[in-house]
Amino acid sequence: MDSDVRHLHASSFGAAADAYAAHRPDYARDAVRWALEPAPGPRVLDLGAGTGKLTATLVATGADVTAVEPDRAMLAELRRGLPTITALPGNAESIPLPDACVDAVLAGNAMHWFDMAVAGPEIARVLAPGGVLAGLWNTVDDRVDWVEGLTGVSGPAAIGPRDTPASWRTETATLHLPRTDAPPRFGSATQAEFPHGQRRTADSLAATLGTRAGMLVMPEDERESALARIRSYLSTRPETSEGEFTLPMVTCVLRTRRL
Repeated sequence: MDSDVRHLHASSFGAAADAYAAHRPDYARDAVRWALEPAPGPRVLDLGAGTGKLTATLVATGADVTAVEPDRAMLAELRRGLPTITALPGNAESIPLPDACVDAVLAGNAMHWFDMAVAGPEIARVLAPGGVLAGLWNTVDDRVDWVEGLTGVSGPAAIGPRDTPASWRTETATLHLPRTDAPPRFGSATQAEFPHGQRRTADSLAATLGTRAGMLVMPEDERESALARIRSYLSTRPETSEGEFTLPMVTCVLRTRRL
């Protein structure tokens, strides 16, 4: 993805901030606990926090959370939903916090948008020694038959790179870590996966997939056609054709530590 296309995708969410807040899933608590396990203290920065999906899960684990989000509409949704949280405008390449002020930096479905050549040193700056950097991604579990079918019907705009466990493992093995520098700021990374799920209906699952960046940047007629195809598929499956069901998911985590 070239820089112009990447920027178009990364900046697409604000126009759908209310739908994002309504339909995107939270994160498996076991995944968040594992991400924070080596952190030297409770101070956590949720970087690229969006509407606060990860922020809320962090709060539920007892973390002392600060959220940073570049998009005004997404930030407004976060502040509306979590009014007691410190939520600041800013981005991974210019974090509006002082040096060594947090024990962990977490990013939920956001690290792939960071320019890590710039963001890596900036994240290292705000982390205390021994602090944790972790990216979390919610993926759909395509080891389940009907979910595998859904990935084929939906296409890469709705379920693409990093959106299934196997593709996530490949895409994030080294791609989103801070680049090696001398002396190195971060240690080696570890991947882990945690089962998760989201209660959906056919309509709300289509709405969830409609909040993916690839879908948001589509021409309206193509987007509506893709959503209609997804709804049609879900209507034919016994698992999803009537009422609520659980979308099988995996919260995947890539974790490293500040040296």
